[in-house]
Amino acid sequence: MISPIEMRVLDRNAQYAGISALDLMEAAGKAVAEVARSEFSVAGKRVLVVCGPGNNGGDGLAAARLLAKDARVTVLPARSPDQFSTSEAQTNFERLRDVQILAGLDRSEEAIAQADVIIDALLGIGVDGVPREPFASLIRQMDASGKPILSIDVPSGFGSGLMVRPTVTVALHDVKEGMAPENSGRIQVVDIGIPPNVANRIGPGEFLLYPTPKATSHKGQNGRLLVIAGGPYTGAPALVGFGALGIGVDLVHIATPALAATVVASYSPTFIVHPLVGHRLLREDLRQIQELTPRADAVAIGPGLGEVEGTLETVREVVRNLPIPMVIDADGIKAVAGDPKCLAGKRAVLTPHSREFQTLTGKSLPDAPEERGHIVRETAKSLGATILLKGPVDIVTDGTRLKFNYTGNSGMTAGGTGDVLCGLTAGLIAKGMALYDAARLAAFANGAAGDLAFKEKSYGLTAVDVADNLGRVLAKFL
Repeated sequence: MISPIEMRVLDRNAQYAGISALDLMEAAGKAVAEVARSEFSVAGKRVLVVCGPGNNGGDGLAAARLLAKDARVTVLPARSPDQFSTSEAQTNFERLRDVQILAGLDRSEEAIAQADVIIDALLGIGVDGVPREPFASLIRQMDASGKPILSIDVPSGFGSGLMVRPTVTVALHDVKEGMAPENSGRIQVVDIGIPPNVANRIGPGEFLLYPTPKATSHKGQNGRLLVIAGGPYTGAPALVGFGALGIGVDLVHIATPALAATVVASYSPTFIVHPLVGHRLLREDLRQIQELTPRADAVAIGPGLGEVEGTLETVREVVRNLPIPMVIDADGIKAVAGDPKCLAGKRAVLTPHSREFQTLTGKSLPDAPEERGHIVRETAKSLGATILLKGPVDIVTDGTRLKFNYTGNSGMTAGGTGDVLCGLTAGLIAKGMALYDAARLAAFANGAAGDLAFKEKSYGLTAVDVADNLGRVLAKFL
C-alpha cells in the first residue's frame, strides 16, 4: 500500500530514471483496457470514458484508444483539449482513433445514460479536497446512473465527501492508502512498468515532500536548528550550519566549547554562536544546552566533539533528555554506541559511514548495497531510529521502509561532506519533515550538490563547495 504523495514521488523518480511519463501512461491504459475486458466483457458494448485534464485523464485516453478495437467508445472530456494540464494527456488525445469525442458537457447526462460501462478517468491522486465544477456534477451524474463504473487508480474525489462509487478500481502500481472494497469496489492492482530497483531509489521526487515556505511566514517559522558540535575541531560545526542554511533553515544556533566559539562565529555572520563552558563538551554544559533547546525545532549533535569519555557521556545525557528530534553524527555515534539504550523513546536519525556503523553494531558490512540494506534495516528497527548509512550508495531506512540513493561521487571523500549532510538532514527535520523523509531527501540533495561541485572542481572539491551548491539543487528540483 502506498500513499498518494508517495505515488507522485515514485512517478517523478521513474521519469528521472528514464521511464517516460508517456510510457507509464501507455502501460496504465493497456492495463485498464484489459481489466475492462475481463471484468465487463466490453466487446461490442458502449463504453464512455470520462476524462479529466491531467495524467489520470491521459490514462483514460490511452485506454479509450485501445478499447476502440472491440468496443464502441465515446470520450467525454471535462475540459477542452487546449486546457489539458500535461503534454502527455494532450499526446494521447491526439492519438485517438475510431472514438467519438463529445465537445462540451451539455450532453453529459445523455452520454452517461446511453453507456453500458463507464470508465472514470476524471481525477486521480493529485487532487485534494472536495471536487469543484465541472468535476462535481460529472461525479454525481456517474454515481446516479446505476451503470457499472471502472475507476482508474482511485475513484475520482477519493477521500472527500463527494466521490465516485465504482464497481472496480484499477490501482496503478499499488493500492493507495485508504482504499477498500467499501469505497473502491473490487480492487485490481496492475503493473505499469516501474521495476523494483526504481521503486526503491531516491530521486528528485523526494522534493515533493519539501516544506516550501508560505508567503506570509516570518523569521524562524521555516526551521530553527541547534547544533551541538566542535571543540577539538572547529570546522565541523560551521559545515553543519552551512548544510542547514543551504537547505533553507531560517536560524542556526551553534553551541560549541569556548575554545572553538570565536573561530566558528568567524565563518559566517548568520550563525548564532553560544560558547559553552570549557574546551570540550562536558556535564557542566548540560544546563546551558537545556536552556537553548526551546529555541530549536531540531538538534544536530556530534561532529567535531572528540572522543574523550567525559564528552561521550555528556552526549548520551543530552540525547536522553532531548524532547525534540535529533540527528546524531560522527562522535555522537561513538557516544551512542557506548549505550544504545539512550535512544529509547527518542526521535533520532543516525548518519554513520560503514566504520561508524561497525562501531555502533559490531557488524562489518558487505559491499553489495542490497545485502547492506537488510542489515541496516534490522539495526534501525532494533534501535527504534532512522539510519542514513553514508557510502558509494547511501542507504536510508526507518526499520520498515528502505531506499537507496545514487547521487554523489568519489570526490566527496573530502573531509566535512558528512558534516554538511548532518546539517542538511537536521535542517529538513527542523523545517517540519518526518525523519525518514528528511533523511532520504538530504541524501539525494547532498549527493546532487556534490555532483554539481564535481563538474566545476573535480577531485579538488571541498565540503564548502558542496554546501555552496545546495541552493542550485533547490532551484533545479523544486
